[in-house]
Amino acid sequence: MTDPTFVFVHGAASNSFTWAPMQRELALRGHRSLAVDLPGHGFGATFPAAYQAPQDLVGLATAPSAMAGIGHADNVAHVLDVVKRVREHGPVVLVGHSRGGLTLTGVGNAAPELVDRLVYISAWCCVNDTPAGYQTSAENASSALFGLGGLIAANPAELGALRFNWRTADPELLVTLREATLADGTDDEFHGYLNTLEPDETLDVGEERVDAETWGRIPRTYVRLTADRSIPIALQDRFIADADALTPGNRFDVRSLDVSHAKVMVRPGEAAALLASLVRG
Repeated sequence: MTDPTFVFVHGAASNSFTWAPMQRELALRGHRSLAVDLPGHGFGATFPAAYQAPQDLVGLATAPSAMAGIGHADNVAHVLDVVKRVREHGPVVLVGHSRGGLTLTGVGNAAPELVDRLVYISAWCCVNDTPAGYQTSAENASSALFGLGGLIAANPAELGALRFNWRTADPELLVTLREATLADGTDDEFHGYLNTLEPDETLDVGEERVDAETWGRIPRTYVRLTADRSIPIALQDRFIADADALTPGNRFDVRSLDVSHAKVMVRPGEAAALLASLVRG
């Protein structure tokens, strides 16, 4: 593979901006990249006035969301369009982090001819069960995300979307959130990371599982983040094992980094070197 373009897909409540440090590192190594904003994210995101300081929690609970009505199929269609355009200029390495893995799976199922390699970075890869099934599995029981229900700022059924208050002043929530996302970062890195997050996220993650006939023929890499407390290493390993059992002739190329869930975004040097190694030569 020569002269590929890395196409990055962000996770929940995130956007293309969080990939900027990774893109810088890859550019310094001579690699092209493009970071996608999924529908309703980036400059298309909803930031209600009530979310600003001073916050109005009552108003935040009722302000309409641009994410209402957007779902998994919309994310897949959007990234498919991007990948089709990028593929006109050469090979594509499609990279997803966290919940972005669900979109990678949808693209791989729909158009394997457009993707030269899939890279899941501690990302969801549903094989034998739905996202809801994996979420309630024994492998996910230790996820620190279960302690963050207090971040929910609105009734999802009424809003038509998930709404989080990343600007909470609750000290216990902040401790748990840091443990879940960036326990190995500094205070400034943690606060900076929180300020890249968006309040709203789609409710619909879909029920799509990998298709052995399409997705299953794409070369793929799974980057395990062994210090991840959002997606426990046990769940990451189950994703890998389930996929390898489905397509034993095309197994995951497995790599590991001993970092937290968000450290690959905040300090991406090691991860960028890993990605570059996948296409070198």
